[in-house]
Amino acid sequence: MVITYFGNQFWKITQGDMTIALNPISKNSKIGKGVRFGADLALVTVNHPDYNGVEQLSYGEKTPFVINGPGDYEVKGIFVKGVFSSVTLSGKKYVNTIYSFSVDGMSIVFLGALASPELDKEAREAIEAPDILFVPVGNKEVLDAKSSVKLIASLEPKIILPMDYDQSSLKSFLKEMGEEKAEVTEKLSLRKKDLEGKEAEVIVVKAE
Repeated sequence: MVITYFGNQFWKITQGDMTIALNPISKNSKIGKGVRFGADLALVTVNHPDYNGVEQLSYGEKTPFVINGPGDYEVKGIFVKGVFSSVTLSGKKYVNTIYSFSVDGMSIVFLGALASPELDKEAREAIEAPDILFVPVGNKEVLDAKSSVKLIASLEPKIILPMDYDQSSLKSFLKEMGEEKAEVTEKLSLRKKDLEGKEAEVIVVKAE
């Protein structure tokens, strides 16, 4: 599995011929940059231009199956569970869907634009103890560094991938985690066996 980061909360996961996009930045967004590639599956946590740019994900013969809300789904052998949370962006309230799914035997949780470390019972049961956790750590309207660390401690992930950060908030997050010397990489390649012995290890994937 190869994980690539494009900034904000826009990620690409590839495993074999399967390409999954997470919170693609729309060309209508005022932040970041839209990146175009073909995806098989797109997970959108919030119906907002910073996260819902699925028009960027049709390329060649690939057009994504789009999941953009709570529920249980199966796409090409990948089971996805989406659970409800909410977020306020620019004064407007939105649904933020937290997604849980597995790729190559590794359980993944993508928190999206999560605003509070306090989760309801259904959400907590759905996302507890993931192998890989994508967590926002600095955008002013979502979890900040301290809130993220509080939530991480309760979820017990093996690997943590911070997102939605600037250099200042990333530095604060790494300090809170006691991970100032965390691994930094351009792209992240992971296999199931790489998770052995890992416990809340932070890996910073640099935005392309």
